[in-house]
Amino acid sequence: MALLPPPEVLEEVAESLGPVRPRWPGLRWIDPALWHVTLAFLGEVPDRVLPGLSTRLTRAAARHAAVTLAFAGAGAFPSAGRGRVFWLGLEAEPPLTRLAQSLAAGAERAGAGEADRKRFHPHLTLARSRDGDDLRPLVGSLDAFSGRRWTADAVHLVRSHLGPRVRYEPVEAYPLGSPD
Repeated sequence: MALLPPPEVLEEVAESLGPVRPRWPGLRWIDPALWHVTLAFLGEVPDRVLPGLSTRLTRAAARHAAVTLAFAGAGAFPSAGRGRVFWLGLEAEPPLTRLAQSLAAGAERAGAGEADRKRFHPHLTLARSRDGDDLRPLVGSLDAFSGRRWTADAVHLVRSHLGPRVRYEPVEAYPLGSPD
């Protein structure tokens, strides 16, 4: 389950990375075409559960209002000093935690497998490091980033196609907020 930021927001992020990326050639930079904000990671979902999953996710999304968001700040997991994942943070109103929990619970009830139980921290993954590099200078260079505001009025079920060329395929969208 993911939020798909609008193209103009992603272009703003890409422009901010322009001067930074060449100084970090050892990182595996994520293709901007793959950028999304993960709300709940479901893993492998059997086709037989998709109809029930769709029903549960429709209900879960409808219980939450549209969200106003902006990318802001930068960081790294597990820490900037030993960074494996470099990311931009996300400000959200209302906060995304309850929406993410609701979607994960609905998916689990539908039989889509157990959702990832890591503490939820909304972010946009920009790059990865195999070895856990010291990313403090990189994080510092984008820590003051504050992007334009945008509204997410739907969440998306996204299918991952792994292999030599990773790609993500939006499968279905679920509107946020009660239907009028």
